[in-house]
Amino acid sequence: MMKNRSVPSLQLAPKRRKPLSLWNPLDYLQILSWVFFFPQALRWYVETFGEKKGLNDCKTWADRRQWWKTSPRQRNLWMQGLALTVVVPLLVTWALSQLGFAVAFGWVALGVALGVALGVALGVAYGVAFGIAFGVAVLRPDVWLTTTIFRSFTNNRSTSFSRITALPVIGLSRKINQWLSHDWTVAIRNLNELLAYTEQFIPVVRAVNQGLARLPDDVLILRTAQLAENPFDWDLIKYASASLSDALTTRFIESLFIFPKPIKRRLAARFNQQIRVNTASRAVAAGFWYLHQENPHRAARAFSHVQHLPHGTEMRQLAHCLSLALQPAQLNDSALIDGLVIPESPLLRSNTWSAISNLRSIVSDAQIIAQSYSRSARSLALNRALGKLTEILNHAEQIPQAERALIIKIAQSWRDKLLAISSDVGEVSHTKPVQNPYVAGDPVEGNLFVGRGEVIKQLEELWLMGSQLQSVVLYGHRRMGKTSILKNLPTYLGSNLQVVYINLLNLGAISEGAGEVLLTICDAISQQLAIPAPDDDTLLHLPYPTFRRFITSISTQLKKGEGLVIALDEFEKIEDLILAGQLSKDFLSFLRGILQEHTNIAFAFAGLHTLEEMTADYFNPLFASVLPIRIGFFTMAETRELLANPAEDFTLDYTPDT
Repeated sequence: MMKNRSVPSLQLAPKRRKPLSLWNPLDYLQILSWVFFFPQALRWYVETFGEKKGLNDCKTWADRRQWWKTSPRQRNLWMQGLALTVVVPLLVTWALSQLGFAVAFGWVALGVALGVALGVALGVAYGVAFGIAFGVAVLRPDVWLTTTIFRSFTNNRSTSFSRITALPVIGLSRKINQWLSHDWTVAIRNLNELLAYTEQFIPVVRAVNQGLARLPDDVLILRTAQLAENPFDWDLIKYASASLSDALTTRFIESLFIFPKPIKRRLAARFNQQIRVNTASRAVAAGFWYLHQENPHRAARAFSHVQHLPHGTEMRQLAHCLSLALQPAQLNDSALIDGLVIPESPLLRSNTWSAISNLRSIVSDAQIIAQSYSRSARSLALNRALGKLTEILNHAEQIPQAERALIIKIAQSWRDKLLAISSDVGEVSHTKPVQNPYVAGDPVEGNLFVGRGEVIKQLEELWLMGSQLQSVVLYGHRRMGKTSILKNLPTYLGSNLQVVYINLLNLGAISEGAGEVLLTICDAISQQLAIPAPDDDTLLHLPYPTFRRFITSISTQLKKGEGLVIALDEFEKIEDLILAGQLSKDFLSFLRGILQEHTNIAFAFAGLHTLEEMTADYFNPLFASVLPIRIGFFTMAETRELLANPAEDFTLDYTPDT
């Protein structure tokens, strides 16, 4: 609808900006004024200044004591009500007796004040101040007449709305209809103001029904969705479909205590209180009402009457999806995935569809949990599903209010079902052979690397906790895991310690002596640190000074706390080259000099022998500079871990006896 006239925005809430005070006499007059002329203000006061939890919500005396301590403003209001109940009547009685009036007048005043204070207390705790005022003043025809006359002289300004008469104010429905015609959004805010701070429910419902009935078909569902977005009273949506006059008449008949129950039932049966779908506007309102009542099946039936309208098919499908999700036979049911179909954009309830999409994904995860042999796959699917449910619950406030409670109920129910099977996720059964993962092969990296905790801890102490890096040699039989340790060191050592891995077996037969070995090392360092390597020709012709300058430049560029470990795997290859005459005997003396010059650079050798076993003279220079670490068999605990989890997706589970 196009705006063609300005619609005033009603501001009917109390204007008070600070809490009531126990010691301000004017605040007691404020309470009396609210009770008699503005009972809705009591609810507003508690919602604005008080705690969300009321005294009636406390189930035990301990809870009540805690509430009394932690709710000072509501506590003060109770005490003010008590003062109006006890102190004021006593003062009035004493004053009357001093003036010579009968004490009975004092008791009358006591009774009146008692009713007022009870109204205050009940209004604060239970939100029934409306009932108190209605019971005291009934329909207040005097106020209705005054309001009608006043409005006729004030051109229907918003300030002239009465708060306490339930009799329909003349002309109010017509005024609301004008607002709805000119600006639907502002009009809805005004409707909620009227419902919250007046008793004019009847003219509001009448105007809304008339406004919905004249809406064009192409905006009917959209406008009703806006009306149902955050209504102060959901009965407004209900009686946009059901008959309010029939409902009020039925309540009146039921209140006639002088009639026998059979007669009242026969009289009430003449009036239809049921939700109606005989017009498009009533069917749409019925659909949103049933969603709010957590009855998606009936909501789908209501929306089916208007599925030819824009967003009609979407709303029918949404209600159908929620109906399927509310009570699924099994979360892994394929029919559930087939039923949770997301319509094409544009969507009226995008946030709700996002939640339904998560529910659909959860069904897929539930199928993995039920059908997969892999413990890890089932565990990941379970965690993923629980995460999506948590996401739905954490963002529930973004879902439209009509279906919000229903979505929360579904998410909580599905979460309970998943938690109930979580203890069985690790149990699997097999009907086919499982491929054997226990095959000795290439070095392992990442999640496949298990055990060796003591070796890793020793290297961390040497390289991360000391003031300078200590060179080491890892020795042991073949297939003990020496190469795997060297390749996985970066995972454990952090970003401040760079590890360059070099397999010396890749050298093969060399022809250029030490220059060729050092060229291989320089290339690996250059690639790891992303720095230029020395010139090949220079390195081959002047290997020692060129390599020394290269290492020195790296050492000076390393910041405090940073270091470089050069891991030389299969280091007995150096012995072979020396024995073959392809490498000079002074090569290891040169390496020892490098280690002594730079405390932030170390070597990690890996091979078959300890330095003590290498008795040749050319290995002696390194003996005092390198710490030997033996790599042997796994410990019992490491063996259990490897056997039970040889691969990330291993499906078998063993008992301790096995």
